[in-house]
Amino acid sequence: MTPTRQSCSGCAPQEDGAPPPLIDTHCHLDMLGDQRAAIATVLQRAAAAGVATVITIGIDEASSQAAVDIARHYANVWATVGVHPHDAAGVSEETWRRLTALARDPRVVAWGEIGMDLAKRYSPPDAQEEVFRRQLRLAADLDLPVVIHDREAHDQVLAILDEEGVPARGGVMHCFSGDVALARRVLDRGLLLSIPGVVTFKNGEQLREVVRFAPLDRLLLETDAPFLAPVPFRGKRNEPALLVHTARMVAATAGVPLAEVARQTTATARRFFRLSDEPQGESCETC
Repeated sequence: MTPTRQSCSGCAPQEDGAPPPLIDTHCHLDMLGDQRAAIATVLQRAAAAGVATVITIGIDEASSQAAVDIARHYANVWATVGVHPHDAAGVSEETWRRLTALARDPRVVAWGEIGMDLAKRYSPPDAQEEVFRRQLRLAADLDLPVVIHDREAHDQVLAILDEEGVPARGGVMHCFSGDVALARRVLDRGLLLSIPGVVTFKNGEQLREVVRFAPLDRLLLETDAPFLAPVPFRGKRNEPALLVHTARMVAATAGVPLAEVARQTTATARRFFRLSDEPQGESCETC
């Protein structure tokens, strides 16, 4: 049965002169609370801060199911499904069957988080590569964009994308952590760059250089909550409401008003995830 979604005052339209609403394009809501009331409170704080929409991310079968369940319940939340490279060694044909079924849910707007991670290597690199390739093909078959995790695997990830092809719906490099040279390689392949709270860190100058280099309409904003809380909350639990601090730093770095950052990154996110028919922050369930 389709859950009823109710209005909430926290998602009221922005007042005249206020920046357009932001979109947190990468958040793990299932890690921010295991009860409906906890997630509702997180979303209320986000709405009050001007973050009207959240994309909650699947990283394995269980979290993908949780992401879809949450998105079905809240009108301002959308979901992705996928297998993170850390979990590549544990997938089975049943995993693919279930994820493919989940991906057909109308609340699913992308396939991910997928890719390669050669920093921690919780799964062997060959397993990561095999699972990454398969998910790129599944995303293409299902006409979904991809959300890519790339940690210390830049050459491998880009080579695989060149060989398999970026799905027609495109892709985004989640939590981009490279330099301007890598950003150019990513942008040349038609991908977007997603900017996390790292841009606010004292040691985040490399990412700030990327923000100065990249066209604003090729950037998305994310929290990666509960991870990577921006300054002045670094070291604490991150959540969508804190996205505004990342947006402010992007604005200051790019030398444009906050409202322009909000306008362009929100428009790009809505195109990329095909959220054009979504109510813009006017209803979400809070009970």
